[in-house]
Amino acid sequence: MTGSEKSNARILIGECYCRTVRFEVADAFSYAMNCHCSNCRRTTGSAFKPFAGIARDKLRIVQGDEQRIIVGDDVTHDAHCARCGSLLYSQVREGQWVHVAMGTLVDAPSIRPSAHIFVGSKAPWHDITDNLPQYRGHIGDG
Repeated sequence: MTGSEKSNARILIGECYCRTVRFEVADAFSYAMNCHCSNCRRTTGSAFKPFAGIARDKLRIVQGDEQRIIVGDDVTHDAHCARCGSLLYSQVREGQWVHVAMGTLVDAPSIRPSAHIFVGSKAPWHDITDNLPQYRGHIGDG
């Protein structure tokens, strides 16, 4: 995909459980993974967090901006709905990227998770049953 194709990407809608916070994000994600680290498990209340990464300026809050709770600092943080608690996205990589929680997307993104990361600390009660590559930590950590 060329730069101009990415800039013309369709816009996806995302929202929290109670629909108080809504956002738009370009369907131009650079990567998507399933993270099994203990922080993602605790934040989502699930066995892992499916997320899609994109530059921060490609996501725009369109409703409920004042209803977000930011957990962390100005640079790296998780953004939740203050009303229902849903995790919307995590701001990462020196604040330049967001990892959108894929479960918040109303519209289906064109990307799918390509790997499982941090399986070295995955929930012992969860079995990974697909054929995606698995890494103990970040990609490249075997």
